[in-house]
Amino acid sequence: MTYQHILVPIDGSDTSLAAVDKAAEFAKAFNAKITVVQVMALDPYIAAEYISAAQTNDMIERARRAILDDLATAKTKFAELGVEVETKLLEGQVVHRELVQAAQDLAADLIIIGSHGRTGLKKLFLGSVAQNVLNDVQIPVLVVRHPQ
Repeated sequence: MTYQHILVPIDGSDTSLAAVDKAAEFAKAFNAKITVVQVMALDPYIAAEYISAAQTNDMIERARRAILDDLATAKTKFAELGVEVETKLLEGQVVHRELVQAAQDLAADLIIIGSHGRTGLKKLFLGSVAQNVLNDVQIPVLVVRHPQ
């Protein structure tokens, strides 16, 4: 199997950036395009005006700047590994749904995502974006665990 477009979701954590090395390996091996994405999760109560009337506020703008910084950091890490990438800031209320939709919209054929590897109660209370993506997406997903 060959991969032509790899989606690499990040969240700014070292854990999510653990996927960068593996994604770079795959990109080089398959001559694949990479799109790095991060989701700006919009709380419907805080962002009501932003969602409905395209009005913004300081909290949303700070979040947007932080995400753009995260995406720039990932792009730099990929460049250091000799791989050019595109970046995309996504917006939505449920992170894993936005990632699944992005994979469909971009016609990605592989997702490489970092995971904290939480289990038990931590996973129950903190959730797992990687697990939810695995459950909802129709393409292969490579989960890269962050070294503890």
